[in-house]
Amino acid sequence: MRKGIRKALFTILPVLLGIFLIWWSLSSLSEHDISEIKTAFQNADYPWIFLSLFFGLLSHVSRAYRWNFLLEPLGYKPRLLNNIFAVFSGYLINMALPRAGEFARATAISKYEDIPFEKAFGTIVAERVIDIIMLLIIIAFALFYQFDLLWQILLRKIPDNPLLHLLFVLLLVVLGWGGFLFLKKSGHLFARKLRNFLSGLLKGVKSIFDMKKKWAFLAHTLFIWGMYLGMFYTVLLALPETSGVGLGAVITGFVIGSLSIAATNAGLGTYPLGVQQVLIRYGIASNPALAFGWIMWTAQTLMVLLFGGLSMLLLPVYNKDKA
Repeated sequence: MRKGIRKALFTILPVLLGIFLIWWSLSSLSEHDISEIKTAFQNADYPWIFLSLFFGLLSHVSRAYRWNFLLEPLGYKPRLLNNIFAVFSGYLINMALPRAGEFARATAISKYEDIPFEKAFGTIVAERVIDIIMLLIIIAFALFYQFDLLWQILLRKIPDNPLLHLLFVLLLVVLGWGGFLFLKKSGHLFARKLRNFLSGLLKGVKSIFDMKKKWAFLAHTLFIWGMYLGMFYTVLLALPETSGVGLGAVITGFVIGSLSIAATNAGLGTYPLGVQQVLIRYGIASNPALAFGWIMWTAQTLMVLLFGGLSMLLLPVYNKDKA
């Protein structure tokens, strides 16, 4: 009973949070603000938005194709269309029930390609590990790319004294070493969970180098994440106010947008607000920044609804011999 209630809360609360954030963000807008955002939607350069959706489709097809690189060593090579239908169906279900999409995707490919569920699901978990690693790499790049700015901010707070600068660096080293020892030896629940998480990341990396087509897998992985960045950047070009932003805004906005998706179902309410706050810090006015977030989120959501719905309808039709 408690488990059922907890599961329901994990499903309902993110939706309620997303609805609240939408209400909160809209209630704080004046009629003039709403008019400006509507105008941004009306005047957006939609060919750029359609190009963004095309990049999204390419990334999902590449993900479906890449899946076979993980399944082939297990003795399975499902048809590409079934992979594509399963991937899109999983994305659609994730919009309603977070994390349920991975189970649905494994169930679909298991049913229509006679692959044991646990093996199919294991490959999806490995994919997610790689996705986390790629996101961490992009986050690290964002931090590195913005390091000069952050360092200048720090130096404004620290007197211009070489000895103090050295002490500051030594403090960072001590804190880093202390964190490493805590992670390595502590029996605390947080330390154990973090160790398990990092161990999973390392296993995910190792699984790539153990597969026969590891370079093809890596190429598809880079292509997928390149398309994700392309999706974000091309929508920026659709609005005159955001079309001139630099690489720092693109990378930082992409990272915050990606992280905000995890807060609610498919980023409902959180995605537009997250990217808005980033763009504001890069000199974009509040309303165009919010409009960009909503255009980006709406376009991607409609794509998943359309192709996810079609995939769920076409799966049994395409596999009528398995019905």
